[in-house]
Amino acid sequence: MRNNRSMRIVVGISGASGIVYGYRLLEQLRATGLAETHLVMTRSAERTAYLELGKQIKEFKDLADHNYPVEDVGCRLASGSFQTDGMIIAPCSVHSMSAIATGISSNLLIRAADVILKERRKLILMVRETPFHVGHLRTMVSLTEMGAIIAPPIPGFYNNPETVMDLVDSSVERVMDLIGLPAENAKRWSGGK
Repeated sequence: MRNNRSMRIVVGISGASGIVYGYRLLEQLRATGLAETHLVMTRSAERTAYLELGKQIKEFKDLADHNYPVEDVGCRLASGSFQTDGMIIAPCSVHSMSAIATGISSNLLIRAADVILKERRKLILMVRETPFHVGHLRTMVSLTEMGAIIAPPIPGFYNNPETVMDLVDSSVERVMDLIGLPAENAKRWSGGK
């Protein structure tokens, strides 16, 4: 049950490399105790989860409060009348990013993002691709003009990371700041002091 303090966040996970970002985001959102999470994973994401982390979809679902099949374009996430506070797609493939930009709602991940944009809610895309060609960049500009936030997982090094997870957390913590649920133990720049 949603309490007055919680934020309702849709977490989308596409099949791009970097599935650890989605998993860690779910862990961090749960740790705040302030987020009601609604998970949508593409079929490609399920495969990437196994290939990169050795995890099954159940392990992702266990971290979310609610989860939906990617084919269920008739569920509550597909309607603007279902109130959410925003959506994060982590990682976001170029395919998903492009479909969102053009309004091609062929699955629930894309439709949910389209709803977020049309309702003027916060949409954050952790686009996982490099290098970008001009088509990618134009798509990002288009999405930014629609109100989305493009936040590729580019870690900071000012906090002297020691592990890969330190690098992952750097990007996840920035996205949590953007959605309005700062991670309690986030390492922040202190001006060199």
